[in-house]
Amino acid sequence: MTWTILILVLAIAMFLFGGMLLKRDGKKPTTGAVLANRTIKLVSIILITGCVCRLYMPYYLTSVNPMIVQDMVNGMQEQQNAEKNKAVRSYVRSKADTMSADAPILGRADAKKTIFVWTDFSCPYCRRVHGELERVLADRDDVRVVVKNFSIHGPLSDSPAKAVIAAKLQSPEKAATLVNMLMNRDYYTQDDLKDQSKIDEKVQKNVMKMAAEAGLDTAQLEKDMKGEVVAREMANVRDLAQRFEISGTPFLIVGEQAFPGAIPYQQIIDALN
Repeated sequence: MTWTILILVLAIAMFLFGGMLLKRDGKKPTTGAVLANRTIKLVSIILITGCVCRLYMPYYLTSVNPMIVQDMVNGMQEQQNAEKNKAVRSYVRSKADTMSADAPILGRADAKKTIFVWTDFSCPYCRRVHGELERVLADRDDVRVVVKNFSIHGPLSDSPAKAVIAAKLQSPEKAATLVNMLMNRDYYTQDDLKDQSKIDEKVQKNVMKMAAEAGLDTAQLEKDMKGEVVAREMANVRDLAQRFEISGTPFLIVGEQAFPGAIPYQQIIDALN
């Protein structure tokens, strides 16, 4: 901005006094002097116009017509989303089986359409979008939801995330039941949070109660939670989150489109269609 003001002052000075610096042949200016004077004034006018536009533009964009800035931001976001969707399409088409191999699946495993959701059981927005996904599954028998448990809240996330992955080793159906239970019911209380040193132990104990209610062998479940399959799936979730630039939950891939945030039922249906 400082340089713009200095150039503007210099351009005005050139316009007003530039002709005084040219040599004259007596009282009448030479043809060369006339041409030089006109050139100086033309350059001055161009510089003045450019500087005024540069100084006025921020005021115009922020005060007179701020919607232009919003339109520019929206356009950039749309372009970024298009590029992300292109990368998602390319990867999902070739790696869908790997992405769903160890993950819990809601709905029919052989459904034609797939929704991948990066979620966290302790995230309220994830719980909200889970309700929307349950509506989708209730209305559509050609859709499955692959649950990618993105453990981002430490002890509140780790045990439930590992438990539903391990549960699939016993029964895909019981794993789906446990997912729904953990999403729709509280698996820790405010009292559990008072002693942070024991929160992991208390959360796992509560998760195991739900697992038993879902019909799972909890002794085997706790053993499998420490096994290779769970470790592999948790690593896959993190690796894909990095690849798709997922910084929070929920994050959905519906068909071949990426949707950050808790999108509503109708938007999911539109993307499936």
